[in-house]
Amino acid sequence: MMARFPFITFEGSEGCGKTTQVQLLANRLDMAGIPFLVTREPGGTLIGESIRELLQFAPQSAGMKPETELLLFEASRAQLVREVIRPALERGECVIADRFLDSTTVYQGAARKLHRNIVRQLNAFAVGDCIPDITFLLDVDLRIARARMQGPRRPDRMEQEADEFYERVRDGYHELARRQRARIIVIEGWRTQQDIAETIWKTLSSRFPSLAEAEAEAQKTAS
Repeated sequence: MMARFPFITFEGSEGCGKTTQVQLLANRLDMAGIPFLVTREPGGTLIGESIRELLQFAPQSAGMKPETELLLFEASRAQLVREVIRPALERGECVIADRFLDSTTVYQGAARKLHRNIVRQLNAFAVGDCIPDITFLLDVDLRIARARMQGPRRPDRMEQEADEFYERVRDGYHELARRQRARIIVIEGWRTQQDIAETIWKTLSSRFPSLAEAEAEAQKTAS
C-alpha cells in the first residue's frame, strides 16, 4: 500500500515569505503529478473567509479582545479541518496549509499573552487528530519583515501591530521550534526564494519518499 502524502504547514510572521513558498511547492507538486490541496488560515471555507474578513479588515474589529480573537481563529480552523483538510487527506491528497495551529500558539498565546493551557486546549479541540506531519518556519528579523509588508495593498489588522508584538511573535516561534524539533523545520527567510524552495523540497523528499518517487516517475514519463 502506497504511503499517504503528507500534511504540510508553513508558519512565520507577516512578511516572512511563507505564502510565496506555499505557491512554489504547489507548482512543484503539480509538475510531479501529485494530487494536492492548498489552504490558508484564517479562511479556506465560506465560513472561514467570513471570519477572515472580520478578523483582518472589518471596522468593528478595532476593538476586538484577545479572547474573542482566539475563539474566532479556532472556529475558522475547526471548520477548515472538518470540511477541507481531513477529507483531502482521506482522498490521498497532499495538503499544504498557509498557517495552522502553531500560529494561534504564537500569536494569541505568546504575543497576546493568553494562558498557554487554554490556547493548547482550544487548539486540540479545533484540530482533533489532524496534526501536521511537518512544518516549515520561515524566520526573518523585524526589519526585513517590515520592509516586505510595505506595498500598495491595504495592511490588515495584524500587520498594524507594534514592533514589540512582532518581537514576541518571533520569540514565540523560536520557543515552539525548540520544543518540537522533530516536526518544525526552521529556515532563514532572508535567503533567496529558490534557495529556500530547494531546501524545502530536499527535506520533504528525504522524509516522505513518496513525493520524490512521484517526481522521479513524472520526469521519466516526460522524457
